[in-house]
Amino acid sequence: MASGQQKAQQNLNAFEVWKTTQTDDDFKQIAFRGQLNRGEVAKAVGCGKSALKQNPALRNSLKELEDNLREKGVLPPLTDTARKEVNPKLYDNTANRNVLNSKRLSSLEAENIELKAQVKELKGKLDRFGELSETLSEMGFMPR
Repeated sequence: MASGQQKAQQNLNAFEVWKTTQTDDDFKQIAFRGQLNRGEVAKAVGCGKSALKQNPALRNSLKELEDNLREKGVLPPLTDTARKEVNPKLYDNTANRNVLNSKRLSSLEAENIELKAQVKELKGKLDRFGELSETLSEMGFMPR
């Protein structure tokens, strides 16, 4: 079985061979959202999509290919936003917890509003029945 480095080199070699056999029209066929469709490239090369991200040599070769295709006009030029997002965002392990806390907070606030309305309604009833009870006791009619 091949080691990780050997497999990475095999994937890079397969990519280079595939790249040389493609025409500009072939690349246009697999273009998606301004870049080459990673799934289609991985299928054609015979590697996983993860190899296109994790293998630095393969990733750089793919980037160079896309840059060359942009210069030729096969792929559209990068927008300013895309150029700025070359550095990947760092993983935020608290993001999921923050979303859950936000949802929980909004549901608790809604429940709190409902309970305040219910308390106000019950206080109004208590005042009304308190006056009725006082009136009945003054008249001598005490309920059992």
